[in-house]
Formats: sequence, structure tokens, C-alpha cells
Amino acid sequence: MSKYISTKFEFYVARRYLASSSSGKLFSLITWIALGGVTVGVAALIVVIGVMSGMQKDLLDKILDASPHVVVLEEGSSLRMNSWHQSIDRVKTVEGVVSVSPFVLSQVSVLRGAYSQPADMYGVSQSTEEEPSTAMEARIREGVHDLGPTESGLPAVLMGSRLAARMQVFRGDTVTLIAFENISVDPMGMPSPSMRQYQVNGTFTTGMYDYDMKNIYVPLAASQEQLGILEENQISGLSVSTENPEEAAVIAERIRNKMGKGYSATSWKTTNAALFSALELEKLAMGIILFLIVVVAAFNIVSTLVMVVVDKTREIGILKAMGVSDTTVLRIFMLQGIGIGLVGTALGLSLGVITAVVLNRSGIIKIPAEVYFVDKLPLALNISDVGIIVIGSVAISFLATVFPSVRASQLDPVDAIRHE
Repeated sequence: MSKYISTKFEFYVARRYLASSSSGKLFSLITWIALGGVTVGVAALIVVIGVMSGMQKDLLDKILDASPHVVVLEEGSSLRMNSWHQSIDRVKTVEGVVSVSPFVLSQVSVLRGAYSQPADMYGVSQSTEEEPSTAMEARIREGVHDLGPTESGLPAVLMGSRLAARMQVFRGDTVTLIAFENISVDPMGMPSPSMRQYQVNGTFTTGMYDYDMKNIYVPLAASQEQLGILEENQISGLSVSTENPEEAAVIAERIRNKMGKGYSATSWKTTNAALFSALELEKLAMGIILFLIVVVAAFNIVSTLVMVVVDKTREIGILKAMGVSDTTVLRIFMLQGIGIGLVGTALGLSLGVITAVVLNRSGIIKIPAEVYFVDKLPLALNISDVGIIVIGSVAISFLATVFPSVRASQLDPVDAIRHE
């Protein structure tokens, strides 16, 4: 019972010392300033870290929408894969692999009238025998994006929405694809690239600026024919989908071991390592910089408690003369600092989460997609990130209470009562 009374007494005195001296009910001005510092620091951290995490998640979703988790290639001067049906069967036996599909990739020039634009031509299989390895392939096979027969009899092509908009191309229009891999020599001895007409069957939008500006999709057989590899039934490589994209690098290593010498397997993490490393570094740097706001707020807590100690020196002396122990005085002032830290952190957490949710749902902040890959500010709050911010804020607030609390507990009762 006495311990309960002591704790209740400590909370009561701590709250009174933080209150305005005039009314005794509301926080004093310096307490509000300390609270505001913690609140702003925590809220800013949550929003900025949410933006960085959201950027990573949004980019990853868009990259994996059109790109496989692992790409398997046959090494050699031609970068062509022979006997790929057998290779598919071998890759499928690797643990963690969900699906495997063939693809042809070549850089081409899209020509319409007198204007041309570079693009990456993907030849994709429409066979139902293999499972699609990307969401884009799945939509093509499901008919969401049509690569089927055309009215003109020409092979179909799907174009990124930004590329189509720049070239003023619409469904049903005809474009010419110029490939520079299957070059022939005319009777005059001049090199002639492979040219073929395609009918635009539609456009797609991934939200990834580079993909919407450069990617085009054609039937696998049409791409093989244009590149002169149809008779040998060659492809560029295999697209692999895994159970867990985060384990793609591990599964890529398993595929390399399974396929043996002469084959390579590259995960999306390796392909996009520079981009995601830059984002991680930027997230870390921004987190450290903004965490300094919380540190500054901790100095406000120190100054607040020091001012309370100076202002309440006589009262502390009277309490100690009445038998209040040094430990009780220490806990009283530590409760004040921790209270400021907890309340400020709670307010900052609420403000930060609400701000992040509003910004994410409204999409009011637009950014240039050609620079940042996305056209609006994405936000994603990870429980682990928020937990680290909250724990760090409370921990710093606690450390800020040590010096003034120890100083208050060590006051001599007689000197404290005489203090003016």
C-alpha cells in the first residue's frame, strides 16, 4: 500500500511541476514547446520514412509487374538459347521456381512516317502450356492486352502508353519495326536492317515511365521471324517467377548450379541493385537528418527540467526535509521527462500517420515521372520503421531526463530551502 501511495505521490508532483504555475491545470509554455519539438520530429520522421518506403514498394511492384524475378541466359557470342524446351524442364525442377516462360528481347526502332523512336521489343509466348512468369504476360494470355490475330493479317504489337502518345499512334494503326540484329546485304553491298510492319492492337500503362516509354510486346514467333531465328527455334532467354521475390537471388544461384557451365541466372535484385541501393542510402540519410529534430527536442526536455529544478528548488528542499528520499525526487523528475516524451511521441505518431494516409489517398503531390519513375508521391508505413522511430524517441526522451533528475535528487535540503 505504501508503495502505491508513493507512486501516486510521484505522479501527482510530476504533473504539478509541469503545469502552469497560474492555474495548475494546463501545461506551462516551456512544456508545450518541448512537447511540440518531439511531436514535430516524430511526425516528420514517419512521413519522410513512409515516402521512402513507399517509393521502394511502388518501384518494386512496377518493376516486377513487367520484369521476371530471374532471367536465365545461355552464354555465348550470339546470346541465343538453343534447346530451350529442355532448359525450361530443368529450371522447373529447381526449388522455389513457380513458372518459366521463353522470351525474345531486341532493341528496335519504331518507325511511323518520317519519325522513329527507339524501343525494347519483347517477343512473348501466348502458349497455354507454360505458366506466365510476369503479370504483363498473364494479362496478354488472358486477353486483357490483345496480341491475337489482326484484321490486316499483320502481326500485332502492344505499345507503352507514353510511346504511343508521343508517336500519335492509336489502335489499328500500322507501324514499322526496324531491328538491327538480322542485317542483310543488298546487291549494292549496303547493309540493310530487318524491317517489318505490325498493327497496333492496343497500349498498356505500368506507371513506370521507362517501361511505358520504351517497352513494346509482339508474339514470340513474329519476333523470332524478324530476327532470323525462327527456323533454329532460338530465343533470347527464360523468364522465371519465384515463390518469394525477396529470395530471387538465392533461387538464381540454385538455377546456375542446376544448369551448369554456359548458363547465367540473374535476379531482379542484381539488375536493379544500383537503383535500390541509392534509395536505401537516401532513406538512411534522411532518417538520420530528421532524427536530429528529435535530438533537438530532447535538449528542450533537458532545458525544461533544468528550469523546473531551478524554479522549484525551495519546494524540493521542503519535500526532502519532510522525509522524501533522493530516489523519489529522482523518479519525480524522470517521470516529467518521460511524460513529455511519451505524450509528444504519441501526438507525433498520430499526426504522422494521419498525414501519410491523407497524402497517399489524395495523391495531391505530383512529381515528374521522367525523373522519379512514378508520377505521384507514394507512401507506405512499415510497422518496423514506425516501431524504431517510437522506441528511439522515447529512449532519447528518457536519456534527456538523467542529468536534471540527478541534479534535483542531489540538492541539499538546507541549501535548497535558503535558495532565493
